[in-house]
Amino acid sequence: MKLHIVPARAGLEWVRLGIRVFWRQPMALAALFFMTMAAMSLATMLPLVGPAVALGLLPSATLAMMVAAADASQDRVPTPALLLVAFRTGKQRLNHMLTLGALYAVGFLGLMGLSALVDGGQFARVYLGGEPLTREMAESGSFQAAMWLSLLLYVPLSLLFWHAPGLVHWHNVPPVKALFFSIVACLRNFGAFTVYGLSWMGVFLGAGVVISLLVTMLSAIGLGAGMAGGIMVATAMMLAAMFFSSVVFTFRDSFDAPHHDHGDSSAAASPEQDS
Repeated sequence: MKLHIVPARAGLEWVRLGIRVFWRQPMALAALFFMTMAAMSLATMLPLVGPAVALGLLPSATLAMMVAAADASQDRVPTPALLLVAFRTGKQRLNHMLTLGALYAVGFLGLMGLSALVDGGQFARVYLGGEPLTREMAESGSFQAAMWLSLLLYVPLSLLFWHAPGLVHWHNVPPVKALFFSIVACLRNFGAFTVYGLSWMGVFLGAGVVISLLVTMLSAIGLGAGMAGGIMVATAMMLAAMFFSSVVFTFRDSFDAPHHDHGDSSAAASPEQDS
């Protein structure tokens, strides 16, 4: 497995490919993304351990979208079965993915614990869904400090896990090594990932402006707020699905294509070059 160093302009290409591959199979990719979010939401309802279980599912959910986007880029139709792709590629990879999920849950909850030292846990309770956000709370200096600390700490956590699901799935790399290779790849391609992040910010901001104008027009002609809210939610879900569809291209360009043994069931979902 060899790390590739790509130019900064590759970040913009990753965004373009994510958007393009989404529109190849918009219904399939949007439905799969919705199902992954629904599964995580259901997991949060489990007594006591719900939030931790939901966090532990995020690497598997990310992998499902990566495999689905790889399939769509090769003109294959992603199916709902990909929701379980992390659990159908052998016992060793299954154990690795479960470990990766546990490490992510521990890391994220540790991050929330550090933020609780700043505001007594208000931000953590709001973020994890245990407490509603009020205006007074949002304007609190300690709450804002905890929020910014969480965002700052989430950057290295995100880089650690960015490529890790793909490394486990396609290259059968053990979880701790996958985390190391992931953050090294992100840092070595810092320019490309900076352009990638800024480009997605531009896409989301641009879409927000367009939707705001559309909602204003709908309100002006007397259509209900329910329709406007539905459009905003649908757009947000679609953009999020596009974003997750682009992740596989960051992985594909950062590492060599995997070499599979004969009969390896994960070979069919290899992230080959997009046509």
